[in-house]
Amino acid sequence: MDRNDYRKLVDTFFKWDQESIVTILEELLSAAATEHALHPAHAMSQNYETAKANPEIHMLPGNLKDARDAVFPYFWGTDSFNSPLHLENVRGPANNASLIGAFACLLKNPNLCTDRYSQRSNELEVKSVTALANLIFYHTDDPWGVFTIGGTISNLYGAKIGIERVVPGAMQNGIGGQRVVGFCSEASHYSNRTVAGWLGIGVNNLIAIPTDAHLSIRVDLLEQQLDECYQNGTKVAYVVASFGTTDGFGIDDLAAIRTLLDAKSTEYQQPTPQLHVDAAVGWALSFLADYDLGRNTLGFSDSLLSIVKRVQEACKGLRVVDSATIDFHKLGRGHYPSSAFLVNHRRDLKYLAREVTDTPYFSEAQASRDPALITLECSRPALGPYIVMASLNGIGLTGWQMLTARSLELAERLKQGLETLPYCKVLNRETIGVSVDWWVLPKGRDAERIYRQLVEGTLPDAEREQYFAEVARTQRKREKMMDPKVDARLGFTTNFGFKPFGIEIPAWKAVFMNPATDEEMVDRILWSVEESA
Repeated sequence: MDRNDYRKLVDTFFKWDQESIVTILEELLSAAATEHALHPAHAMSQNYETAKANPEIHMLPGNLKDARDAVFPYFWGTDSFNSPLHLENVRGPANNASLIGAFACLLKNPNLCTDRYSQRSNELEVKSVTALANLIFYHTDDPWGVFTIGGTISNLYGAKIGIERVVPGAMQNGIGGQRVVGFCSEASHYSNRTVAGWLGIGVNNLIAIPTDAHLSIRVDLLEQQLDECYQNGTKVAYVVASFGTTDGFGIDDLAAIRTLLDAKSTEYQQPTPQLHVDAAVGWALSFLADYDLGRNTLGFSDSLLSIVKRVQEACKGLRVVDSATIDFHKLGRGHYPSSAFLVNHRRDLKYLAREVTDTPYFSEAQASRDPALITLECSRPALGPYIVMASLNGIGLTGWQMLTARSLELAERLKQGLETLPYCKVLNRETIGVSVDWWVLPKGRDAERIYRQLVEGTLPDAEREQYFAEVARTQRKREKMMDPKVDARLGFTTNFGFKPFGIEIPAWKAVFMNPATDEEMVDRILWSVEESA
């Protein structure tokens, strides 16, 4: 090996060259700024076959500009969702404080496995999850948690604790042929099916309970299913409740579920199932839990104060759950990945623990602080803690209250506007959140009457299919006629969560994630709805 070539290679890619790095970062930032000034456009064409056939690994060492050039076309071809006209799904722009946190983390590249590999970054994780847990669970005594690669993995942690509760030693011995089940609502995220399959209890042993029209799980039906399971000798491991469903922002009655689980487990002398809440979307409502409605220092309108009061009542339910999933990259407007799994009581982590002897090259690990002894992953990025603490402290509680309340305010404005149009029907009118689901039927239709017939079971199947087709057709019409300079990009779902008689209901959808979205854009949505009907 030529030592000069080797030294040049090391100097180029491992020696600190601040000027070269900053120059390339400035180029990328300039490209991002250019994109930020543009109106949102349709996704660029993609050619997976070309990508597969031409991996383009260079033969000879190059330089940092070669690294930039290798990724830039894909960087430019990926939407950053910075436009305030992006309202189609639970995806918004990442805040600048999060960017600072992410940069800081990437420069040090810590591994959140043990103190040895992460040093003070592990301390930052403890600080971050404690801050989040105190926000979610409301100043809990002994919380804990870890950051994960996404909400699915956070839900998996909650379900796994539940399995260990009802089948002690399942981590080592499996479930031994026993029937073990979990519960969720029909409006819950599909990741719960993924979790049931991957944990080995089987997708068919995840029991989905219908919701009411407000997308809240039917506690009476949950009770019936619990009785049936316990009477048949089935192990009930967990219930995944929802605090903000993905499409309609449905919130379950957490306090009622807690009371039911405690009562039924006592009645049948069985371990209490894990009550895990998937708050990946809705967790940020907790920023408003302490807002003083009387003083109203931020000057919220009376209608907004009414919504915040309902938010505060809903947030009380979070105090009684065992664990929670949050996605900071949603309403926290952070970078990926910044999901976290939180436990209300640190003692519950014993269900996930392994011995130091199981991690021989982490012989120095201590159960009191080293995540490698409880986490699914070994190597784990520290982006989450850096993003969260930079964002929480950069923006501050008052800032987060303003951001959260503004999203609620705009969602309410759209709901109110749609209610004035007889051929439209807001499907999630009573939910409190940043999402709006609705129908747009042709002018002349009585959307309220049609919906009522659907819910009552008196709407003929043929008419139902016709109306559903019209909802999809008006949405496609708007897509074709929209002006990308002024018209918001809206979403569409084939099943917004409420399923009367098992019928999946389609809907238009808008999610107010972008802080720059304003009333004029909402009013333009209403105008485009009238043009599409």
